[in-house]
Amino acid sequence: MSTKIYKEFVMPEEKPPMDPNQLSDPENWVDQHGDYLFGYALLRLRDPRTAEDMVQETFLAALQARDNFAGRSSERTWLVGILKHKILNHLCRNSRERPISDVESPVDRMEEFFDDRGRLKATATEWATDPSRVFEQKEFWEVLQRCLSRLPVRLSEAFLLREMDELSSEEICNVLNVSVTNLRVMLHRARLRLRLCLELNWFGLKAENK
Repeated sequence: MSTKIYKEFVMPEEKPPMDPNQLSDPENWVDQHGDYLFGYALLRLRDPRTAEDMVQETFLAALQARDNFAGRSSERTWLVGILKHKILNHLCRNSRERPISDVESPVDRMEEFFDDRGRLKATATEWATDPSRVFEQKEFWEVLQRCLSRLPVRLSEAFLLREMDELSSEEICNVLNVSVTNLRVMLHRARLRLRLCLELNWFGLKAENK
């Protein structure tokens, strides 16, 4: 999966770097960036209240660090960087509080992808399509987001840390408090579930509409 394309379709277009002396009035940050940041946080955390808390903490941290903004990125990119740091800290705290059994024995429900006879509801007949053409379709990314929301929370966290944040295995293991072996299993399960979900809800639907 192309992380660059993923970000372009999942998140609105970002503005270019700016003069650090031209930061907008903090009183306007909510109107200018609130929805964007909330959407980003909700995708990562899947809980509206927690996402809202993270955005509020981001605005507070940005206000306190306003004088340190160097202008190497856009104002929005700067805010997203702060929010990303807040989210990673949140995931770290939550991971430390989870019981080990919850990490080592994740339970996946795969029944939704199979019929009463145990056969896959959709087949990957359309995966041979040019990937670049698929990635250029906004509807595909909307389906992908729905499929991501159906993943168990831990699998979604691992997948997004890898594909969206492009963290190394060691970094992800530190954030989620899992072993390398656990992480491999989690990423395998996440990719398998996403593949099956896309086959059913995107490629299977496209095949039916032909």
